[in-house]
Amino acid sequence: MWGSLFAGEAEVWTLWMDPSFFTMGMWSIGAGALGAAALALLLANTDIFLSKSQKATLDYLEDIELKTLDTKPRIFKAKELWEKNGAVIMAVRRPGCFLCREEAAELSSLKPKLDELGVPLYAVVKEKIKTEVKDFQPYFKGEVFLDEKKMFYGPQRRKMMFMGFVRLGVWSNFFRARSGGFSGNLEGEGFILGGVFVVGAGKQGILLEHREKEFGDKVNPVSVLEAARKIKPQTLVSEKK
Repeated sequence: MWGSLFAGEAEVWTLWMDPSFFTMGMWSIGAGALGAAALALLLANTDIFLSKSQKATLDYLEDIELKTLDTKPRIFKAKELWEKNGAVIMAVRRPGCFLCREEAAELSSLKPKLDELGVPLYAVVKEKIKTEVKDFQPYFKGEVFLDEKKMFYGPQRRKMMFMGFVRLGVWSNFFRARSGGFSGNLEGEGFILGGVFVVGAGKQGILLEHREKEFGDKVNPVSVLEAARKIKPQTLVSEKK
């Protein structure tokens, strides 16, 4: 009995000392790690783990407090922006981000047509640091306001953390913006996702709500213009009455 037991231990020891056995074990561990990494990468590129957005209501947006960026700031309710003529509003994720600057420039390209419709173009930022807003304005042709409570980024505030840097869509957006000549910096908070709203005049409601699902997920400008054309200015409504 003892002889067979020692013989079995000797066989196991011999197997462990065999270089080919060690190599096979390491290969198996490596293959398992690669498989886990591939699965993680695959899951990161689906929408399973993305923050779920909650649609805003007009009542929610109307009550948001904004601040002007003048030397003597004025605090006002957001409904002032669209009360008479509606508005297109960009909730900027980070003014220094080259992806946000790209979207700002694209929205600004619509301004001549928005002006014809009488629809103003605005942006809100969640913080004012250094010269970030000033440096953003060459890309954005509308007025910019401060949303200190980050309400335009709600009702359910969404974030994309470092998972964004393994998403193929984000890298595609990076290359698109870079090839378009856009550059930026890393100043400020950039994980809370932004969006674009087209709001009708008075109580007409929200005609378009685009929520950024990942870094660089910009709104379709054609959709923005189509929504803006549906706005019925309050002046026209009152004239018909």
